[in-house]
Amino acid sequence: MPDRPYDVLHMGRSSIDLYSNDVGSPFEQIGSFAAYVGGSPTNMCVGGARLGLKNILLTGLGADPVGDFIFNFVKNENIETAYIPRKPDNRTSAVILGIEPPDKFPLVYYRNNAADMELTIDDVLATPITECKAFQFAGTNLYTEPSRSATIFAAEQAKQAGTKVILDIDFRPDQWHDPRAFGVAIRSVLRLVDVVIGTEDEINAAMLSDPAQMELTHSQISDTKVSGDQDSAIQTILNYGVEAVVQKRGADGATIHLADSEPIVAPGFPVDIYNILGAGDAFGGGFLYGYCNGWDWRKSARLGNACGAIVVTQHGCANFMPTMQEVKDFVKPYGGLD
Repeated sequence: MPDRPYDVLHMGRSSIDLYSNDVGSPFEQIGSFAAYVGGSPTNMCVGGARLGLKNILLTGLGADPVGDFIFNFVKNENIETAYIPRKPDNRTSAVILGIEPPDKFPLVYYRNNAADMELTIDDVLATPITECKAFQFAGTNLYTEPSRSATIFAAEQAKQAGTKVILDIDFRPDQWHDPRAFGVAIRSVLRLVDVVIGTEDEINAAMLSDPAQMELTHSQISDTKVSGDQDSAIQTILNYGVEAVVQKRGADGATIHLADSEPIVAPGFPVDIYNILGAGDAFGGGFLYGYCNGWDWRKSARLGNACGAIVVTQHGCANFMPTMQEVKDFVKPYGGLD
């Protein structure tokens, strides 16, 4: 890992997340919501920063009060905000979530005219991407222009500079006109990627060719299941020259698949689930902390697992990312991260 002034530049969506305060209530009976900050790249950026990384966030915000809400939160997290453009003709995104543990979390996205999808190549050029150890982006960045070309351009710039490129697959089927287009977009950028992070369903979605492989439980995006040959999908991704595929496996931890050695298993930490949304992003923030600091694959994933386990017991996402001291206190009864 090169020595650079910044650790990770995170690029992609941000939102205000409205989470049900009436845990266990059906969505139509929710009486009130709590307001948090969300969006996968933003969550991961906050998660890594709370552990000690020096991160940059590149997202688009509307010239609206919701944009002010997100900007103020991120600034207070000691994240570099100088490269967050305002898009006055667009709205800052929103998400509304119901919480019915342990396995039902109805989720609604409001992303029409989303400001973060208006990021441009010029927005990328304004950032010090070549002065970062890693560049992380989400698959959702690729569903429309100008974000698609801006993201691919950023990955090209990072690759040429020796900055590690990290892809969070981030499969959100309702954002795509055809779920097969998602796989096409992901595969088009894999040649530039060093590390891929995703769940089993997301890894399968990256190879999706038949919509019949998809099943939407509870008619909710958060419950999407995608069937497929997992081993074949992972090998195909590695064949593009990807260094590692990090498979998030929930309570079972994570498995790191490498091109030239046996898979590495990093066990999880058993906890009672309160809200699963954001746990995967917490994993990403923790994993990237280890990765940027030269930790081995297993220990990096163990830190990610610990962060995910902590957040899955909390109400929201970014607002509840743990500090390093909180992680140390959490893993101590388990014998630490080793």
